[in-house]
Amino acid sequence: MSSKSFLVVAAFVVTLLIVGGSHAQQPNPLDAVPEKMPFDLAYGAPISLERADAVLAAAIAESKKHDWKMGCAVVDSGANLVSFKRMDGAQIASISVAEHKARTAAKFRRETKVFENAVQLTNYNYVMTLDDVIATRGGIPLVEGGKIIGAIGCSGGAGSQDEVVAKAGAALIK
Repeated sequence: MSSKSFLVVAAFVVTLLIVGGSHAQQPNPLDAVPEKMPFDLAYGAPISLERADAVLAAAIAESKKHDWKMGCAVVDSGANLVSFKRMDGAQIASISVAEHKARTAAKFRRETKVFENAVQLTNYNYVMTLDDVIATRGGIPLVEGGKIIGAIGCSGGAGSQDEVVAKAGAALIK
């Protein structure tokens, strides 16, 4: 082996050691153990049909203010559909997407935007392997007295539009 070949091989090996060593030294942020359990909200009594319809009315009113055509769903604390409204002209796909957002928000006790951020901002793509997750904003838990009574999910526009409409509905619950 010539000295020139030896230097090329040696440089390659040193590069591999440096790259491999620096990669191994970076801690995995998922290994952090929080003191308290995140999103630890108790489930409460399920939202009534009357209140679910009032939440949807507030959401639809917000949607109409902007001329956004939406489908909006409210589920109870067990993630079961209570009420649904689809505005005239809203895309058909928004029916199942709105329901999915509401179920995810209720089952996982957090806004669906958390999952969107996990995938889009931090590349925690493992969340896509969790059953019933939808990683797009527009699903918001309905919390009353510190307990989840249900969730709202809205779909039909950009994720940011869906979120605005869902938050308008969720604001009705105190």
